[in-house]
Amino acid sequence: MTIISDDENFKQNNKKNPVVKSESIEYDRTFENSIRPKTFENYVGQTELKETLKISIEAAKKRETNLDHMLFYGPPGLGKTTLAGVVAEQMGAELKITSAPALERPRDIIGILMSLKGGEILFIDEIHRLNKVTEEILYPAMEDFYLDMTTGKSQSVKTMRLPLPKFTLIGATTKAGELSGPLRDRFGIIHRLEFYNFEELSQVIKRTADILNIKITDEGAEVIAKCSRGTPRIANRLVKRVSDFAIVKYDGIITDEVAKDSLKALKIDEYGLDSTDRALLKMIVEKYDGGPVGINTLAAALGEDIRTLEDVCEPYLLQIGLLQRTPQGRKISPEGYRHLGIKDFSAQRNLFED
Repeated sequence: MTIISDDENFKQNNKKNPVVKSESIEYDRTFENSIRPKTFENYVGQTELKETLKISIEAAKKRETNLDHMLFYGPPGLGKTTLAGVVAEQMGAELKITSAPALERPRDIIGILMSLKGGEILFIDEIHRLNKVTEEILYPAMEDFYLDMTTGKSQSVKTMRLPLPKFTLIGATTKAGELSGPLRDRFGIIHRLEFYNFEELSQVIKRTADILNIKITDEGAEVIAKCSRGTPRIANRLVKRVSDFAIVKYDGIITDEVAKDSLKALKIDEYGLDSTDRALLKMIVEKYDGGPVGINTLAAALGEDIRTLEDVCEPYLLQIGLLQRTPQGRKISPEGYRHLGIKDFSAQRNLFED
């Protein structure tokens, strides 16, 4: 697996922003790569999607052709990048990984496309963030496997069509609605990844614990699974954090009691809500009478970025029914009041305990 990135830009950004540490980023990559499954058998969840992909892969092998271009979409942390790696492994193809924000200039995508070999798979994360020029370069590359280029200036401009080896593009996005129609229509296979249930997350947690040599009971895995917001990435992160508590404060084994005490110390409740989620709900109730209130107002009042609220907090709060999105703005649902311990909806203010 080859990871493509703009190292020079990365180094320059590190100089401008000393808070970003390349060592910690490399550590996170190593951790994620160590627990990524390589086969469909080890990939937990997304059962229907896996069966469909198996058929597509088997058909491509029998035809001795490349896979159609694929688009995976859904909330972050559900395994889109991992699934692309599994597809590449099953096809016996090399996987090259990049992200849309790294493809700022036309020469970035041109260089990647010209470096591809026949049968390789190119994975572009957050593909909805491609700029217009880069997107238009991809159109003929995806459709006809040609690269349209221009040389010269003014009246001496010439156009060239360079043939490209046949490849498969796998795009991943958390916002499928922001993809342009022409780009979306060029994907032959489009799939949405769903949130995981508790049983699937328990399997993910126990598999991760086994790989990292962490001792955990079935009950401990279930407690963490219920607080993982239906997302494997969060489940894996919580396993490591709870393991820290188990090693330092307990006997090193994650039981249900250890998991509950550790998550409480991390300020994560039984729904998986963290301090930011609860602050959002409390703000709507205490300051805006339960809503509706606009997302821009909430972001300003909380001092949070709008994208953080829209991409991180809201999807899960909406999914579990604590928050409602209306044309007038966001409002707390009856279930949201109950979760916050408010039984009398008319008496909303100043009823929270720290």
